[in-house]
Amino acid sequence: MIINFSLQNFGSIKDKQTLTFEADKSEHLNDYYIIKKSGFRLLKLALIYGANASGKTTILNGLEFLRDLILEPEEKKTDELKFKPFLFDEETPNQTSKLSIDFLQKGIRYDYEIEFTEQAIVSEKLDNYNPKKANIYKRTTDLKNQFSEIKFGSKITKDKTFKKTLESNTLWNNTVLGGFLKTNIDFEELNEVLDWFSNYLKPLVYTKTNLEGFITSIIEDKEILKKDVINILKKADFHISDILIQEEEKEVPSEWIEFVEKQLKISNDKVSKLKENRKITSVNIDFEHTVNGTKYSLPIDLESQGTRRYYGFAGLLALLIKHNHLIPIDELEASLHPDLYIQFILSFLVNSEHSQILATTHNREILDNKDIFRNDAIWFTNKLENCSTQLYSLADFDTSVIRDTTNVLNAYKSGKLKGKPNLGDYYIDLD
Repeated sequence: MIINFSLQNFGSIKDKQTLTFEADKSEHLNDYYIIKKSGFRLLKLALIYGANASGKTTILNGLEFLRDLILEPEEKKTDELKFKPFLFDEETPNQTSKLSIDFLQKGIRYDYEIEFTEQAIVSEKLDNYNPKKANIYKRTTDLKNQFSEIKFGSKITKDKTFKKTLESNTLWNNTVLGGFLKTNIDFEELNEVLDWFSNYLKPLVYTKTNLEGFITSIIEDKEILKKDVINILKKADFHISDILIQEEEKEVPSEWIEFVEKQLKISNDKVSKLKENRKITSVNIDFEHTVNGTKYSLPIDLESQGTRRYYGFAGLLALLIKHNHLIPIDELEASLHPDLYIQFILSFLVNSEHSQILATTHNREILDNKDIFRNDAIWFTNKLENCSTQLYSLADFDTSVIRDTTNVLNAYKSGKLKGKPNLGDYYIDLD
């Protein structure tokens, strides 16, 4: 479970900003929101609200970037890291960027910090608390010689061969964790951290993410049950009585194989197999609707965007309930009716145990429904005068601004909470 996540000089974020899942002292909705683990009270949900271009998605992108940096290390020293520092300043483009995260993995707290430029990892550090704080490793990079040096903590016993192997696999633009993935050596703490990033922290769900294909694949792999997804869809009033999944083999034109080989990042083994078989397997999805006792089958392509989106969300919900994951979601409300949006959140809060959601949203209802939302679960992004992002929680405001009786939505509309777009008048001169 995630505890805290911080970013500095990353995208629209200039100065260090921190989002925490640690709950405040409030007992409001404790039974639904709070996960008690290893002495922490952690929230299941964090929603980020704010104007367009205020930096909401940047928070999620930072988490996704960190996940990719660790699990998908660059293969060449010349490959640049895929991010940009804060660009609306003369100094920050030449300064390092920083990300840090602390999380619980099997009841043990890990702290991970990394400092980097577009060309290289400058330094990184991994600590754990078991029960007292102990350093696992510190890494520094000789930028001139493009060489990584790794020093293990006093409680870590590894021979020189181990250290040399890990250093040689850790390119200057790779993390130590990414370098470790390239080895066949054993290191319990690193395995646990990699397991958290790979299995607990899931990839970012964008509005254009093809959830349909992903959910169908994990149904076929028995990671979630089709009946559970159907049950969730029924509760959402879609009149879907079954999901029909059929595989079909299709011939592949040679021109398409040539395009795949030249343009797409696909392994040589897969390309060779494609050339040999000259066939691909496509998956067709139909939804069965029962209307007045009669069953009708409708291809997913003919369903509404809302139905297709919620099929994906129903699968995510089944995944979050059955397993333990953190799923970041950009624009949670996209293509969803406000009631369906609330249905998804409440179903998650009521039924999940150790899963978490971090999502951006434009749904104002979160500011006007204290029966459903806690103050510490609502975050704002505010664009400052220098165009940098400021991140803060509704729980950060004292009683002079927000009381138990305060109408939060009206306080937001009046500008007391900031995070509003600064709009001009409605008249547009096209001369």
